[in-house]
Amino acid sequence: MYWSTAMSRTVNCIKLKKEALGLTMPPMPGPKGQWVYENVSQEAWKLWQEHQTRLINEKHLSLIDPESRKYLNEQMDKFLKGDEFDKAEGYVPEAK
Repeated sequence: MYWSTAMSRTVNCIKLKKEALGLTMPPMPGPKGQWVYENVSQEAWKLWQEHQTRLINEKHLSLIDPESRKYLNEQMDKFLKGDEFDKAEGYVPEAK
């Protein structure tokens, strides 16, 4: 049997409002990355990445543009903390 040396860690996910599997490393450098690492689950981070992609595509954002990065950072905070966040206007969720 194979035993992983990396321990699975859980976090009290601020987005999902439950204990869930945490990220394996901070997703970005600095204090913001550390905060996400300590407070956001893998599942919630994946949801954010999908939403961020929709925002970039629908709003034609450029990650080179400092204003676009600032906007996405603000939206990330709102999304993860459960505040009102911008939706991608043209997005219709898949029926499951």
